[in-house]
Amino acid sequence: VQLQASGGGLVQAGGSLRLSCAASGRTYSTTDMGWFRQAPGKEREFVAAVTWIGGRTSYAGSAKGRFTISRDNARNTVYLQMNSLKPEDTAIYYCAARSEYSANYDSWGQGTQVTVSS
Repeated sequence: VQLQASGGGLVQAGGSLRLSCAASGRTYSTTDMGWFRQAPGKEREFVAAVTWIGGRTSYAGSAKGRFTISRDNARNTVYLQMNSLKPEDTAIYYCAARSEYSANYDSWGQGTQVTVSS
């Protein structure tokens, strides 16, 4: 599966951004897709995920109540709507996909930079 993330940018604290991740290739084997982020000097961390069938969602504590993950199966696209952004949300955001053959996310996009100014 190939993943193309987009939608990052510079926004003031309290603002919003919507990230998109378009999947192509063997998407039929995808069970769920997620968003992760990595801030400078920190390890990559989980942000949110959604199952391809059923649309069940899960969130990191830092994202709950502010971020919403959704998917459009017809477009093979996953979105991350981010509201009430904080400077600590600044990071490179990566989308990832997990296939039915793997216990871990096995396809990764190139990342999109999100910068939140105070």
